[in-house]
Amino acid sequence: MGSWAYFDPEVSVDNSSCKDCTLVKVDSMNKPGILLEVVQILTDLDLIITKAYISSDGGWFMDVFHVTDQQGQKISDNRTIEQIEKSPHQRCCCEVWTHNRRIACVLYVNDDTTNRAVDDASRLSSMEEQLKNIFRGCGNDDDNVAHTSLSVGSTHVDRRLHQLLFADRDYEGAAEPIVLLNQRPKLMFDIVCTLTDMQYVVFHATISSEGPYASQEYYIRHMDGCTLETEGETEKVIKCLEAAIRRRVSEGLSLELCAKDRVGLLSEVTSSAKNGLSVTRAGVTTVGEQAMNVFYVSDASGKPVDAKTIEELRKEIGETMRLNVKKAPTNAKALEASGWAKTSFFFGSLLEKFLT
Repeated sequence: MGSWAYFDPEVSVDNSSCKDCTLVKVDSMNKPGILLEVVQILTDLDLIITKAYISSDGGWFMDVFHVTDQQGQKISDNRTIEQIEKSPHQRCCCEVWTHNRRIACVLYVNDDTTNRAVDDASRLSSMEEQLKNIFRGCGNDDDNVAHTSLSVGSTHVDRRLHQLLFADRDYEGAAEPIVLLNQRPKLMFDIVCTLTDMQYVVFHATISSEGPYASQEYYIRHMDGCTLETEGETEKVIKCLEAAIRRRVSEGLSLELCAKDRVGLLSEVTSSAKNGLSVTRAGVTTVGEQAMNVFYVSDASGKPVDAKTIEELRKEIGETMRLNVKKAPTNAKALEASGWAKTSFFFGSLLEKFLT
């Protein structure tokens, strides 16, 4: 049993009821946003949610999550089990997403002399102006103006990125086919986060997976208990969910650069990683004195990166950083050929399901 930040549920971790996964059971008083808090903690621990049964109708919230580690095994590490019952410390210091010709970035910075947060107002103002100059487009219209905000403290990086892109209406425009893979561990978080930020309540849900495919069914309503009434509202929910899913989809190559953390390292890494490459998503984490930088890249035209470019990058980096090159796990073309290339959404009531 344990206590999670923001609410006080009963949490139990069960490794005996299922041979293939660990069961995490949560019982709590119901409150807005509680489902997102639970999913957020599990995904921050890099756990894969293979199944979930959610019921929060009325005043009580009861969830059962089937989870595994990244290798598909039960959670056997005692430290991880303890962390499930506590909100984990976030180590991400920078994350960048691109989607539908937009870019969102969350960056943590410290003073290089004190290693603490910058609290000088004039210095913060100067930093904000420099950031605006970096992200500002070439034109003078509103669509090309960058929006920045500074705050002292911590925030959940993934949720903030979703909020930034949602606020910039990245869900508008031509939609592309979406591939849902069970291997994508934060798929449930992305969906629940979007529904929560759109002020919807998930009062019942069933999540399951079979092979490489994921099936997620959510019953939602407004905060006041009313259901979705208009076709326009339904269409907006579908577009927003599709955008939320696609923001994190990365195809092509991922470049992992690891080095000892120091002032100016991120600038060196991004300078090396450009090399004629287009970066679709990036993340930086620090563990102790080591910094891990991950870039998902294609060439300037969006095509796969050739071996010659990779070798040139290795030579430029030299021995100052370790470079690993991996293929991103998403295989969109293979799934498209098998007929699983598009996400489907269905809106109905729980009553209708019982009557049919």
